[in-house]
Amino acid sequence: MAGRLEGKVAIVTGAGRGIGRGEALLLAKEGCRVIVNDFGGDRAGEGDAVECLGREIVEVGAEIKKMGGDAAAYDGNVANVADGEAMVKQALDTFGRLDVLVNNAGILRDRMVFNMTEAEWDAVIAVHLKGQFTVTRFASMVFRQQRSGAIVNTSSESGLGNMGQANYSAAKEGITGLTRTLALDLGRYGARANAIRPRAATRLTMSPEMEEARKKRQAAAAAGTPVREVADGDQAIAHIDQLAPELVAPLVVFLCTDKASNINGRDFIVGGNEISLMSQPQRERTIYREGGWDMDSLDRVFASTLRAGAKNPQPPQAPM
Repeated sequence: MAGRLEGKVAIVTGAGRGIGRGEALLLAKEGCRVIVNDFGGDRAGEGDAVECLGREIVEVGAEIKKMGGDAAAYDGNVANVADGEAMVKQALDTFGRLDVLVNNAGILRDRMVFNMTEAEWDAVIAVHLKGQFTVTRFASMVFRQQRSGAIVNTSSESGLGNMGQANYSAAKEGITGLTRTLALDLGRYGARANAIRPRAATRLTMSPEMEEARKKRQAAAAAGTPVREVADGDQAIAHIDQLAPELVAPLVVFLCTDKASNINGRDFIVGGNEISLMSQPQRERTIYREGGWDMDSLDRVFASTLRAGAKNPQPPQAPM
């Protein structure tokens, strides 16, 4: 049943490697012509972008053409509105239409919040949150006019809270809110938007130490050495090979097909063998008081009502 998206055109940001690469290749396999975007650089979005791009997005485009598809590269930065507009224009000028947008580009600049700099905050928000707006803003104009289109945004479970990632967590959960609003804004025009929270072993999620440990495991397996002798007690490493970035792509591509035309404004965890539909936020408990609440009333009832059974991220420490 290959060709579920035959004749359609897609943009994939951050498509030079990892999750984005897998998405671009599978979209092409299903019939899409693809704009392959990546700004290059290292996991912090720094370094020699030109050298990186010359190698990676060209390679992805070449892979697509080798399988009989068509692709074009765009090396713009999703954090710039002008590049977002140019990317959509390239799709229209090169392929004559646009049907799918997969917002995947991202960087990391992890730091505990009390050590995080303004530049580290701004850079992550710009690439992840603003970067999903810049392309979407112009793609949505096309989708509204043609009364069709599919957007898949890349959120993260880190948006639910993750130590040392205040910037990344804020951006990723912001993307979830953005997705729900896009669903409302575009749904009336026949277009839709959903989000994924991927689990995958990529250069963003793999520390240098984890990457080295994985290489040791692979070398040990090739040599017939028991893996437990080189794992150094890190159980997370044992699951890395099960979280190949390519395993994220099938759900993303499915959400762009006609079979998913009634799925709008939802977010999914996807990785390895798992796909989970996340619940929509809703009020867990509500208390009412005629005339509003005062401090004495809250002192009296808060712990036994709204706080009943709740847990803090970290329990309070005893006084020194």
